[in-house]
Amino acid sequence: MEAICPVCGSPIRLPEDVIPGELLDCSSCNAVLEVFEEGGSYALREAQGILEDWGE
Repeated sequence: MEAICPVCGSPIRLPEDVIPGELLDCSSCNAVLEVFEEGGSYALREAQGILEDWGE
């Protein structure tokens, strides 16, 4: 499963067990991205606020 980085447009492979709210790093631009659910699939947005991934 892949999503597109909203900052640089690079494709990012999502983990099989991805959940909304999970934080991922873009390997192309180093942006910290938050996973969210949109229309039955996952998308990414630039993370805001406290950047702690409580799921790790």
